[in-house]
Amino acid sequence: MRLIIVESPKKARTLGSFAGTGYRVIATMGHVRDLPGKRLGVDVGNGFAPEYEVLDRAKRTLASIRGAARGAEFILLATDPDREGEAIAWHVAEALGLSPGRTARIVFHEISERALRQALATPRAIDQSLVDAQQARRVLDRLVGYGVSPLLWR
Repeated sequence: MRLIIVESPKKARTLGSFAGTGYRVIATMGHVRDLPGKRLGVDVGNGFAPEYEVLDRAKRTLASIRGAARGAEFILLATDPDREGEAIAWHVAEALGLSPGRTARIVFHEISERALRQALATPRAIDQSLVDAQQARRVLDRLVGYGVSPLLWR
């Protein structure tokens, strides 16, 4: 069985009907990790390295994906084709310790059987440049938010 991981449950149902036997499609329901809610979560002294945590609402989802991934011969990360989707794919792979040898990224710009077939025929690695762009945006949001919010609440 090949496992396809998408973001939304509706997309999972639709793509599952297109994929057919030999595939299972599971949804992440959006982001699975983020910076901590109650502290900065950015190691400023270490190149502004983000310190991610699994979101409480995503713990069961990740456990379900982990179980499905154990039985899968190959895992396809089919999150949205933008920097957020690329980051979600990366976070899933990192959080679950997915092996690059049995994991690939696929992208498509429409929800159709044809688009899915084309994506399945052209798997690729996670685009680390897009992941880095999303991380930079998230870290900057956090740094600015933590600095500005106390001033706004005065």
